[in-house]
Amino acid sequence: MQKWYTRSKRNRGAAASPQPGQRKRGLQGKPTPAPATRPTWGQQALLTGLQRDYTRFNEATDVDLSNPWLRWARHLTYQIAERRGWSQRVRHEVDRSLAILLSTHVDGDKIAYTAMSSALQPLRLSCDRATDVLNEMGILDDDRRPAFEDWLRWKLEDIAPGIACGTERWLRTLHDGGPRSRPRGIYTVWQYGRLARPILLAWSAGYGHLREVTRQDVLEVLEPLHGSDRDLTLVALRSLFQFCKNNGIVFRNPTARIRGSNQQAKVIQPLRDDQVQRSVAGAGRPADRLLVALAAIHAARSSAIRALQLEDIDLGDRRLVIAGRSRPLDELTHRLLVEWLDYRRTRWPNTANPHVLINQRTAFTLGQVSRFWLIAGFRGQEVTLDRLRVDRQLEEAIVHGADPLHLAVVFDLAEQTAIHYANSARQLLEAEIERGGPG
Repeated sequence: MQKWYTRSKRNRGAAASPQPGQRKRGLQGKPTPAPATRPTWGQQALLTGLQRDYTRFNEATDVDLSNPWLRWARHLTYQIAERRGWSQRVRHEVDRSLAILLSTHVDGDKIAYTAMSSALQPLRLSCDRATDVLNEMGILDDDRRPAFEDWLRWKLEDIAPGIACGTERWLRTLHDGGPRSRPRGIYTVWQYGRLARPILLAWSAGYGHLREVTRQDVLEVLEPLHGSDRDLTLVALRSLFQFCKNNGIVFRNPTARIRGSNQQAKVIQPLRDDQVQRSVAGAGRPADRLLVALAAIHAARSSAIRALQLEDIDLGDRRLVIAGRSRPLDELTHRLLVEWLDYRRTRWPNTANPHVLINQRTAFTLGQVSRFWLIAGFRGQEVTLDRLRVDRQLEEAIVHGADPLHLAVVFDLAEQTAIHYANSARQLLEAEIERGGPG
């Protein structure tokens, strides 16, 4: 897998971008705010529980830099900015936002996120970094309604109350996790909810509770479906009724002993060299070459790549921890990591973000890059990061004699997934023998 990558190395001697906060020689920087701490006394709020309206604030006449809460906030902003490498532009925007929010602040007040957003967004000021400061001060009231709540309310709309109750508990447990289960990915939750809603609506016309649903009802739902549509729907219903049975919502699981479609899984096909070469040639961003190596050599999922932190890399001992599993660091990935970390250090020298991969947005925060950013460099290409990961796992299966146990151990695959790769490898090897190929 490394031969094609070695040939793709190019000298990318682009000029370095200006650093965050960098000033031209001779210009006077903004003075450091005077040290300040949390005010120990001040005017108490006359009316508590009322949301302030910051949209009427006049920046020309209403700013009060003597307010002790604003002085404290500006001092905290300076400290956070130094830790995270905020640029002068970002510092100025945060300073301006805090002046709007804290010039009239008194002890006992809480700043509602929705009120802050209403005032800052029309001025094109970001709420994210002001939120960091207000959180550290302990005066932010995050009254935002989670998007999941609106989605859940819509999914349960018009479903019989007795059915909706158990369904809501199931979807919340999928989303949040429970005493005996971990949270599922949000895309899984969305898909299960999407598949279940039309079925639950149909059952609501005749039933008032999930315990009234029979095995025959489930079979009738599955009858018009075929292939993966049938299997995915059955998986969602199994998850729902198994949860309900485990929690005493239903007495019997009507999906028990209902088999899947038994369709023969498609044989995974290996990538051709020209496909891989085009993918490497299209890796234009500084991080893209490292992304290809992590997917094509270490079979890392997109989520694991985004979560990778600096402490997961041991360049000296050549070890790499991906998704909690320690792996040897090969020469190619080692070199690409060194190149990326050098670029990262030059581009964002003051960032405090612990993640290996950062961009212009996350360099000033502690969060991960988005999945959208991760795959942006491969959008429209024939070979994606996920396809490179699949090809690496298939290659391992072919080299090690189609052993599913080996695959499960090396890549932490589920049993059925490992068997699928092993079966594909076995069929590819048999086809090669029939054609009179090597081996």
